[in-house]
Amino acid sequence: MRSIYLDYAATTPVDERVVTEMVKYLDVNGDFGNPASRSHFYGWMAEEAVEEARNQVADLIGADSREIVWTSGATESNNLAIKGVAENYAPSDCHIITSATEHKAVLDPVVHLQQQGYEVSIIQPDSTGVISKAAVEAELRPNTRLVSVMAVNNETGVINPIDEIAGLCEQVGVYFHVDAAQAIGKVSLSVETLPVTMLSMSGHKFYGPKGVGALYVRRRSTLKLLPQMHGGGHERGMRSGTLPTHQLVGIGKAAQILSDEAGTEIEKLQKLRDQLWQGISSSLADVSVNGSQAPRSPAHLNVCFHGVDGESLLMGLRMLAVSSGSACMSATVAPSYVLKAMGLSDHDAHSSIRFSVGRYTTEEDIDNAVSAITEAVTSLRTVAKS
Repeated sequence: MRSIYLDYAATTPVDERVVTEMVKYLDVNGDFGNPASRSHFYGWMAEEAVEEARNQVADLIGADSREIVWTSGATESNNLAIKGVAENYAPSDCHIITSATEHKAVLDPVVHLQQQGYEVSIIQPDSTGVISKAAVEAELRPNTRLVSVMAVNNETGVINPIDEIAGLCEQVGVYFHVDAAQAIGKVSLSVETLPVTMLSMSGHKFYGPKGVGALYVRRRSTLKLLPQMHGGGHERGMRSGTLPTHQLVGIGKAAQILSDEAGTEIEKLQKLRDQLWQGISSSLADVSVNGSQAPRSPAHLNVCFHGVDGESLLMGLRMLAVSSGSACMSATVAPSYVLKAMGLSDHDAHSSIRFSVGRYTTEEDIDNAVSAITEAVTSLRTVAKS
């Protein structure tokens, strides 16, 4: 029997409507051409499909299509944004601010730059997991060039006040990058009203294919973004490489579906998440939600099962697909650095499990999950007492 999938924060299945569109651009009977081949019909049709997808992604976040740069996903988008800004400056003339709860796709590029001599400040969150405007403001220096703070945390679902931070950065003339991989489709987000400089997204987080994403780059800023990949000058010189038409059609269709259905989907996600927590909390004692005092994504639920080893619990939940933290860190047994930064002890961080619901989650899935969780936790606590 297949597991009940409650790990949508790690990846989402590709929506069947997206698959239908993608296959039209794969074989000899479809529009399989290279979008850069502008001397014949096959290239023209592929380019038209790519630009339609660019429009669809731009519409999803309220951007101009000329502000969308195609990438292989949020990791590449984050690297392009962070390194692409920093490399405009000498290391001694570039101070970067980010947070301790960022995804490794932000933290690792920042640490890499720090090793090259760039000045870096890594802000600790408050006990709820939030990175505040005041915390960012306290770290500003005359040579601060870039602030990078995620919109929604991938482990806890905590929502940062990026509107306030964006306003601060705009006021002091500092570029502001937002990793929005977990925010797309879960919170309302529009660059028409949010003065961010750059915003990263990944197709496989909102029912598009893996291996494709985008970086929003505001045209009305003074930003000169230096490319990290060279070889052909694609994407207006910011990201070279032959464009994968079928994947771009996929992320475009996924974006268009979200544009049409996001309101009802967000409502559904919150209902399912709340049903899951109500079921857990009414069946088990000594459980708590990490980040419960902060605004949170409707799809995320990070629960600490006090007194229970998280790895043992994961082993006992074979019928559930869940995780103990970020998918990129799943091979390590170290406690979550996100939860540790929020002040949790090693023991409580190890006792925490991330659940995330999505488009194909049903109420029956939640009921069955609650039963499995209750049984596994009760069994582990009984063994621990004996």
